[in-house]
Amino acid sequence: MTTKTLAFIGLGIMGSLMAKNIQKAGYTLTVHNRTKEKAKALIADGAQWAATPKEAVAHADIVFTMLANPTVVEAIAYDKNGILPNMKKGALWVDMSTVNPSFSKKMADAARNHQLRYLDAPVSGSKVPAEKGELIFLVGGTQEDCAEAQPYFDIMGKATHFMGENGQGSAMKILINLMLAQSMAVFSETVHLGEAMGLGKENVVELLLNHPVAAPILQGKKNNILNETFEPEFPLAHMQKDLHLVAQTAFEHHYAMPLANAAKELYAQAKQHGLGNQDMSAIFQWLK
Repeated sequence: MTTKTLAFIGLGIMGSLMAKNIQKAGYTLTVHNRTKEKAKALIADGAQWAATPKEAVAHADIVFTMLANPTVVEAIAYDKNGILPNMKKGALWVDMSTVNPSFSKKMADAARNHQLRYLDAPVSGSKVPAEKGELIFLVGGTQEDCAEAQPYFDIMGKATHFMGENGQGSAMKILINLMLAQSMAVFSETVHLGEAMGLGKENVVELLLNHPVAAPILQGKKNNILNETFEPEFPLAHMQKDLHLVAQTAFEHHYAMPLANAAKELYAQAKQHGLGNQDMSAIFQWLK
């Protein structure tokens, strides 16, 4: 068992389950979250509570963060009671948040300026894979730092893909979420057209999901569509945020993405009309 000291910041739907799996593997964590309530189960199982990010990271060899968006990451990074001013020199910050590639590069530069190491390591997968320890890690940074974090990636996930320099992990993640968002929207629209033509929803869903034209990941949303219940595994608001990151990245690279921007506005409309906290598959409900 390693003697490394670990900290985990961000205990939302995903982070709480990822931290739990590290704990179940026998490691002790120091944890912090904006609301302590979400840390209660981890604390009950032996995690140490830190009232501030500063307290969480002060003695950590590796700090894991799983936060909602770049704004939250940046705020917690630079604050005087935050990550960068208070981590031990030479320690490793592993940011598993979904952020845009240029932001990851900015955080990597900031970490180096504080004599720290940094990996962008966003995950592919939602609530159920997080619970089962079956996430897929997409990592940007150095191979040496990736190797240091690998034992913990192996606990939280089933595969790790080293993508290259800082920012490349985040780059791959937004591409995956772009495909997911568009696939979910197209599938939803197609099912609704089938119903409008008099075909039964269940029959349309079954046939499409067992046809090569459907993305395999949509199988996991089958019951959501059939039952029209959208308990959040991956909140729709997070998907809209990720599509915004895609659009921002495309702008930075002088690349037009008309389909991606149409999808972004579709998810934004759904969020605006109260579906943001439901699962991203609730785009089916919005398109009905």
